[in-house]
Amino acid sequence: MTSNGTSIPVTADGIPRPGGAGSLAGRTVSRIGYGAMQLERLRTDRAAAVALVRRAVELGVDHFDTAQFYGDGFVNEVLREALAATRDAVVVTKVGATPDPGGPLPLRLAQRPEELRASVEDNLRSLGTDRLAVVNLRRADTGPGLRAEGDQVVGLDDQLAVLTALRDQGSIGAIGLSSVTADGLRRALPAGIVCVQNSYSLVSRDDEDLLRLCTDEGIAWVPYFPLGGAFPGMPKVSDEPAVHAAAREIGGTPAQVGLAWLLHHAPNVLLIPGTADAGHLADNLAAGGLAPDGEGLAALDAVPSRSADDVRLG
Repeated sequence: MTSNGTSIPVTADGIPRPGGAGSLAGRTVSRIGYGAMQLERLRTDRAAAVALVRRAVELGVDHFDTAQFYGDGFVNEVLREALAATRDAVVVTKVGATPDPGGPLPLRLAQRPEELRASVEDNLRSLGTDRLAVVNLRRADTGPGLRAEGDQVVGLDDQLAVLTALRDQGSIGAIGLSSVTADGLRRALPAGIVCVQNSYSLVSRDDEDLLRLCTDEGIAWVPYFPLGGAFPGMPKVSDEPAVHAAAREIGGTPAQVGLAWLLHHAPNVLLIPGTADAGHLADNLAAGGLAPDGEGLAALDAVPSRSADDVRLG
Protein backbone atom coordinates (compact mmCIF):
# COMPACT_ATOMS: atom_id res chain seq x y z
CA MET A 1 0.00 0.00 0.00
CA THR A 2 1.30 3.42 -0.88
CA SER A 3 0.29 7.04 -0.62
CA ASN A 4 -2.35 7.70 -3.23
CA GLY A 5 -0.59 10.80 -4.50
CA THR A 6 -3.83 12.50 -5.54
CA SER A 7 -5.31 15.81 -4.47
CA ILE A 8 -7.97 15.55 -1.77
CA PRO A 9 -11.22 17.53 -1.98
CA VAL A 10 -11.82 20.01 0.83
CA THR A 11 -14.72 20.68 3.19
CA ALA A 12 -16.77 23.89 3.25
CA ASP A 13 -14.13 25.23 5.66
CA GLY A 14 -11.29 24.44 3.25
CA ILE A 15 -9.97 21.41 5.15
CA PRO A 16 -8.83 18.34 3.16
CA ARG A 17 -11.44 15.59 3.38
CA PRO A 18 -10.16 12.39 5.02
CA GLY A 19 -10.56 9.65 2.44
CA GLY A 20 -11.76 12.08 -0.21
CA ALA A 21 -15.34 13.07 -0.96
CA GLY A 22 -18.42 10.86 -0.81
CA SER A 23 -22.15 11.40 -1.06
CA LEU A 24 -24.82 10.99 1.62
CA ALA A 25 -28.45 12.05 1.21
CA GLY A 26 -27.50 14.43 -1.56
CA ARG A 27 -24.75 16.03 0.52
CA THR A 28 -21.00 15.85 -0.05
CA VAL A 29 -19.20 14.46 2.99
CA SER A 30 -15.73 13.21 3.84
CA ARG A 31 -15.49 9.47 3.25
CA ILE A 32 -14.08 8.98 6.74
CA GLY A 33 -16.43 10.37 9.35
CA TYR A 34 -16.79 9.75 13.06
CA GLY A 35 -18.94 7.26 14.93
CA ALA A 36 -19.77 8.93 18.22
CA MET A 37 -20.81 5.91 20.33
CA GLN A 38 -17.52 5.75 22.22
CA LEU A 39 -17.91 9.31 23.48
CA GLU A 40 -19.88 7.71 26.32
CA ARG A 41 -16.52 6.61 27.74
CA LEU A 42 -15.84 10.30 28.42
CA ARG A 43 -19.02 10.83 30.43
CA THR A 44 -17.02 11.97 33.46
CA ASP A 45 -15.08 14.49 31.34
CA ARG A 46 -17.60 16.26 29.15
CA ALA A 47 -15.07 18.93 28.17
CA ALA A 48 -12.78 16.24 26.76
CA ALA A 49 -15.66 14.74 24.78
CA VAL A 50 -16.54 18.13 23.29
CA ALA A 51 -12.88 18.79 22.49
CA LEU A 52 -12.55 15.46 20.70
CA VAL A 53 -15.51 16.19 18.42
CA ARG A 54 -14.13 19.64 17.66
CA ARG A 55 -10.77 18.09 16.87
CA ALA A 56 -12.49 15.79 14.39
CA VAL A 57 -13.96 18.85 12.68
CA GLU A 58 -10.51 20.47 12.57
CA LEU A 59 -9.24 17.34 10.81
CA GLY A 60 -11.93 17.48 8.12
CA VAL A 61 -14.74 15.32 9.53
CA ASP A 62 -18.22 16.52 8.54
CA HIS A 63 -20.20 13.26 8.91
CA PHE A 64 -21.10 12.19 12.45
CA ASP A 65 -23.04 9.07 13.43
CA THR A 66 -24.98 9.01 16.71
CA ALA A 67 -28.12 7.84 18.49
CA GLN A 68 -30.16 8.91 21.48
CA PHE A 69 -29.48 5.51 23.07
CA TYR A 70 -25.71 6.18 23.07
CA GLY A 71 -25.14 7.13 26.68
CA ASP A 72 -28.87 7.79 27.15
CA GLY A 73 -28.62 11.17 25.44
CA PHE A 74 -25.12 12.12 26.60
CA VAL A 75 -23.51 11.60 23.19
CA ASN A 76 -26.17 13.64 21.40
CA GLU A 77 -25.76 16.46 23.90
CA VAL A 78 -21.99 16.49 23.35
CA LEU A 79 -22.49 16.72 19.58
CA ARG A 80 -25.03 19.49 20.05
CA GLU A 81 -22.49 21.56 21.97
CA ALA A 82 -19.43 20.68 19.93
CA LEU A 83 -20.99 21.27 16.50
CA ALA A 84 -22.96 24.41 17.34
CA ALA A 85 -20.66 26.66 15.33
CA THR A 86 -19.80 24.16 12.58
CA ARG A 87 -20.96 24.67 9.02
CA ASP A 88 -22.40 21.83 6.99
CA ALA A 89 -21.87 18.93 9.42
CA VAL A 90 -24.15 16.00 8.58
CA VAL A 91 -25.35 14.32 11.78
CA VAL A 92 -26.91 10.90 11.21
CA THR A 93 -28.88 9.34 14.03
CA LYS A 94 -30.79 6.09 14.43
CA VAL A 95 -33.91 4.66 15.98
CA GLY A 96 -35.05 1.15 16.80
CA ALA A 97 -33.44 0.70 20.22
CA THR A 98 -33.47 2.28 23.65
CA PRO A 99 -31.05 2.25 26.62
CA ASP A 100 -30.94 -0.88 28.79
CA PRO A 101 -28.08 -0.51 31.29
CA GLY A 102 -28.71 -3.91 32.89
CA GLY A 103 -28.82 -5.95 29.69
CA PRO A 104 -26.10 -7.94 27.88
CA LEU A 105 -25.78 -4.85 25.68
CA PRO A 106 -26.46 -1.35 27.04
CA LEU A 107 -29.57 -1.23 24.83
CA ARG A 108 -32.69 -3.17 23.94
CA LEU A 109 -34.78 -3.11 20.80
CA ALA A 110 -37.58 -0.56 20.46
CA GLN A 111 -39.10 -1.49 17.10
CA ARG A 112 -42.79 -0.63 17.44
CA PRO A 113 -44.00 2.36 15.38
CA GLU A 114 -44.87 4.41 18.46
CA GLU A 115 -41.39 3.74 19.85
CA LEU A 116 -39.78 4.89 16.60
CA ARG A 117 -41.74 8.12 16.68
CA ALA A 118 -40.80 8.73 20.31
CA SER A 119 -37.14 8.06 19.52
CA VAL A 120 -37.18 10.58 16.68
CA GLU A 121 -38.60 13.16 19.08
CA ASP A 122 -35.94 12.32 21.69
CA ASN A 123 -33.17 12.74 19.10
CA LEU A 124 -34.58 16.06 17.97
CA ARG A 125 -34.67 17.29 21.54
CA SER A 126 -31.20 16.14 22.62
CA LEU A 127 -29.54 17.33 19.39
CA GLY A 128 -31.31 20.67 19.67
CA THR A 129 -32.70 20.72 16.15
CA ASP A 130 -36.05 20.69 14.41
CA ARG A 131 -34.86 18.41 11.61
CA LEU A 132 -32.67 15.29 11.60
CA ALA A 133 -30.57 15.07 8.43
CA VAL A 134 -30.72 11.26 8.22
CA VAL A 135 -32.42 8.72 10.49
CA ASN A 136 -31.35 5.09 10.26
CA LEU A 137 -33.89 2.45 11.19
CA ARG A 138 -31.96 -0.09 13.24
CA ARG A 139 -33.57 -3.43 12.39
CA ALA A 140 -32.49 -6.84 13.73
CA ASP A 141 -32.67 -8.92 10.57
CA THR A 142 -29.01 -9.78 10.18
CA GLY A 143 -25.54 -9.42 11.66
CA PRO A 144 -24.22 -9.94 15.16
CA GLY A 145 -26.16 -8.81 18.20
CA LEU A 146 -29.83 -8.66 19.11
CA ARG A 147 -32.78 -10.43 17.51
CA ALA A 148 -36.38 -9.26 17.85
CA GLU A 149 -38.84 -11.31 19.90
CA GLY A 150 -42.48 -10.94 20.93
CA ASP A 151 -43.99 -7.52 20.26
CA GLN A 152 -40.64 -6.35 18.91
CA VAL A 153 -41.16 -8.40 15.75
CA VAL A 154 -42.52 -5.59 13.59
CA GLY A 155 -43.00 -5.44 9.83
CA LEU A 156 -40.66 -3.21 7.88
CA ASP A 157 -43.55 -1.61 5.99
CA ASP A 158 -45.17 -0.45 9.24
CA GLN A 159 -41.91 1.06 10.42
CA LEU A 160 -41.23 2.83 7.14
CA ALA A 161 -44.74 4.26 7.17
CA VAL A 162 -43.93 6.12 10.40
CA LEU A 163 -40.55 7.36 9.19
CA THR A 164 -41.84 8.51 5.80
CA ALA A 165 -44.67 10.38 7.53
CA LEU A 166 -42.11 12.14 9.72
CA ARG A 167 -40.04 12.90 6.65
CA ASP A 168 -43.09 14.38 4.94
CA GLN A 169 -43.68 16.51 8.04
CA GLY A 170 -40.10 17.78 7.90
CA SER A 171 -38.75 16.19 11.07
CA ILE A 172 -36.53 13.83 9.04
CA GLY A 173 -34.53 14.73 5.98
CA ALA A 174 -33.78 11.20 4.75
CA ILE A 175 -34.11 7.56 5.80
CA GLY A 176 -31.48 4.84 6.10
CA LEU A 177 -31.50 1.21 7.23
CA SER A 178 -29.27 -0.75 9.58
CA SER A 179 -28.90 -4.51 10.15
CA VAL A 180 -31.06 -5.23 7.12
CA THR A 181 -31.04 -7.98 4.49
CA ALA A 182 -30.88 -7.50 0.73
CA ASP A 183 -34.54 -8.51 0.44
CA GLY A 184 -35.44 -5.96 3.10
CA LEU A 185 -33.61 -3.23 1.24
CA ARG A 186 -35.34 -4.13 -2.02
CA ARG A 187 -38.73 -3.81 -0.31
CA ALA A 188 -37.71 -0.48 1.14
CA LEU A 189 -36.28 1.09 -2.04
CA PRO A 190 -39.54 2.92 -2.91
CA ALA A 191 -39.20 4.82 0.38
CA GLY A 192 -35.99 6.43 -0.92
CA ILE A 193 -33.29 4.82 1.23
CA VAL A 194 -30.05 6.85 1.28
CA CYS A 195 -27.69 4.63 3.30
CA VAL A 196 -27.28 1.17 4.79
CA GLN A 197 -25.36 0.39 7.98
CA ASN A 198 -24.50 -3.29 8.40
CA SER A 199 -21.68 -5.12 10.10
CA TYR A 200 -19.00 -5.54 7.44
CA SER A 201 -15.22 -5.73 7.31
CA LEU A 202 -12.34 -7.28 5.41
CA VAL A 203 -12.75 -10.47 7.44
CA SER A 204 -16.57 -10.64 7.47
CA ARG A 205 -18.12 -9.99 4.07
CA ASP A 206 -21.46 -11.79 4.31
CA ASP A 207 -23.22 -8.81 2.73
CA GLU A 208 -21.28 -8.57 -0.52
CA ASP A 209 -24.49 -8.89 -2.55
CA LEU A 210 -26.15 -6.19 -0.44
CA LEU A 211 -23.15 -3.91 -0.92
CA ARG A 212 -23.39 -4.46 -4.67
CA LEU A 213 -27.09 -3.57 -4.59
CA CYS A 214 -26.32 -0.37 -2.70
CA THR A 215 -23.61 0.53 -5.21
CA ASP A 216 -25.99 -0.02 -8.11
CA GLU A 217 -28.73 2.06 -6.44
CA GLY A 218 -26.45 4.93 -5.40
CA ILE A 219 -26.94 4.18 -1.70
CA ALA A 220 -24.12 4.90 0.74
CA TRP A 221 -22.64 1.83 2.45
CA VAL A 222 -21.64 2.71 6.01
CA PRO A 223 -20.20 -0.40 7.70
CA TYR A 224 -20.23 -0.75 11.45
CA PHE A 225 -17.66 -2.98 13.16
CA PRO A 226 -15.34 -2.16 10.21
CA LEU A 227 -12.44 -3.92 11.93
CA GLY A 228 -14.48 -6.85 13.27
CA GLY A 229 -13.99 -8.25 16.75
CA ALA A 230 -16.63 -6.20 18.55
CA PHE A 231 -18.09 -9.25 20.32
CA PRO A 232 -16.47 -12.52 21.43
CA GLY A 233 -16.47 -14.93 18.51
CA MET A 234 -16.29 -12.28 15.80
CA PRO A 235 -13.28 -12.41 13.46
CA LYS A 236 -10.79 -9.56 13.76
CA VAL A 237 -8.98 -7.74 10.97
CA SER A 238 -5.92 -7.47 13.23
CA ASP A 239 -5.62 -11.28 13.38
CA GLU A 240 -4.83 -11.62 9.67
CA PRO A 241 -1.20 -12.12 8.56
CA ALA A 242 -1.91 -10.37 5.24
CA VAL A 243 -3.09 -7.30 7.11
CA HIS A 244 0.08 -7.20 9.21
CA ALA A 245 2.20 -7.63 6.09
CA ALA A 246 0.47 -4.67 4.47
CA ALA A 247 0.90 -2.61 7.64
CA ARG A 248 4.63 -3.31 7.66
CA GLU A 249 4.87 -2.30 4.02
CA ILE A 250 3.30 1.11 4.60
CA GLY A 251 4.65 1.72 8.09
CA GLY A 252 1.06 1.93 9.36
CA THR A 253 -1.20 -0.09 11.62
CA PRO A 254 -3.45 -3.08 10.96
CA ALA A 255 -6.46 -0.88 11.73
CA GLN A 256 -5.41 1.61 9.06
CA VAL A 257 -5.04 -1.22 6.55
CA GLY A 258 -8.53 -2.49 7.36
CA LEU A 259 -10.05 0.95 6.90
CA ALA A 260 -8.09 1.69 3.72
CA TRP A 261 -9.22 -1.62 2.20
CA LEU A 262 -12.86 -0.71 2.81
CA LEU A 263 -12.44 2.66 1.09
CA HIS A 264 -10.86 0.98 -1.91
CA HIS A 265 -13.37 -1.87 -2.06
CA ALA A 266 -16.39 0.16 -3.24
CA PRO A 267 -16.85 3.81 -4.22
CA ASN A 268 -19.96 4.30 -2.06
CA VAL A 269 -18.27 3.25 1.20
CA LEU A 270 -18.37 5.84 3.97
CA LEU A 271 -16.55 5.02 7.20
CA ILE A 272 -17.50 6.04 10.73
CA PRO A 273 -14.76 4.58 12.97
CA GLY A 274 -15.23 5.53 16.59
CA THR A 275 -12.80 6.31 19.37
CA ALA A 276 -12.53 8.27 22.61
CA ASP A 277 -8.84 9.05 22.01
CA ALA A 278 -7.49 11.94 19.94
CA GLY A 279 -4.46 9.95 18.79
CA HIS A 280 -6.60 7.08 17.54
CA LEU A 281 -8.86 9.61 15.82
CA ALA A 282 -5.92 11.01 13.86
CA ASP A 283 -4.75 7.49 12.97
CA ASN A 284 -8.19 6.53 11.68
CA LEU A 285 -8.43 9.61 9.50
CA ALA A 286 -4.91 9.10 8.16
CA ALA A 287 -6.05 5.79 6.67
CA GLY A 288 -7.73 7.86 3.97
CA GLY A 289 -4.31 8.76 2.59
CA LEU A 290 -3.42 5.14 1.90
CA ALA A 291 -4.28 3.08 -1.17
CA PRO A 292 -3.63 -0.60 -1.91
CA ASP A 293 -1.22 -1.39 -4.73
CA GLY A 294 -1.95 -4.33 -7.00
CA GLU A 295 -0.04 -6.98 -5.06
CA GLY A 296 -1.10 -5.75 -1.64
CA LEU A 297 -4.73 -5.49 -2.72
CA ALA A 298 -4.70 -9.03 -4.11
CA ALA A 299 -3.35 -10.37 -0.82
CA LEU A 300 -6.02 -8.55 1.16
CA ASP A 301 -8.81 -9.56 -1.20
CA ALA A 302 -7.73 -13.18 -0.72
CA VAL A 303 -8.31 -13.06 3.05
CA PRO A 304 -11.15 -15.50 3.74
CA SER A 305 -14.45 -14.11 4.94
CA ARG A 306 -15.86 -15.61 8.12
CA SER A 307 -19.46 -15.02 9.11
CA ALA A 308 -20.27 -12.91 12.15
CA ASP A 309 -23.98 -13.48 11.72
CA ASP A 310 -24.18 -16.26 14.31
CA VAL A 311 -22.96 -14.04 17.17
CA ARG A 312 -26.05 -13.37 19.27
CA LEU A 313 -26.72 -11.19 22.29
CA GLY A 314 -30.28 -11.43 23.51
